[in-house]
Amino acid sequence: MSWKLDKTRPICPQMCEQICVKIASGEFEPNQRLMSVREVAVAAGVNPNTVQKSFEQLEAKGIIYSVRGSGWYVSAQTETAKDAVEKLIKSKTADFFGQMNALGLDDGQIKNYVKEWKE
Repeated sequence: MSWKLDKTRPICPQMCEQICVKIASGEFEPNQRLMSVREVAVAAGVNPNTVQKSFEQLEAKGIIYSVRGSGWYVSAQTETAKDAVEKLIKSKTADFFGQMNALGLDDGQIKNYVKEWKE
């Protein structure tokens, strides 16, 4: 698993977001065992405590679960991860439009810029 972490944002939420995306996209399947906390920490270049905190937050939301002595697994309830990704997409889109509105663009202009950028 590769990690794309932005050093200007807290790491824990980014890890949670990226795991949710991998679950929502089907890259991680229900009941699939995840890498250990230590393995993720080494792969991502972060402190194991950060990974542990991320896993615990995802577990509290029902996105993953732990089996004592065995590790962490993807929950069979993948809808929770999909909902989290949908909420994240809406939040980031609203932030983007807000920033562009602050620059003086209306929604139509923003959509045109996005369309041009995509081409």
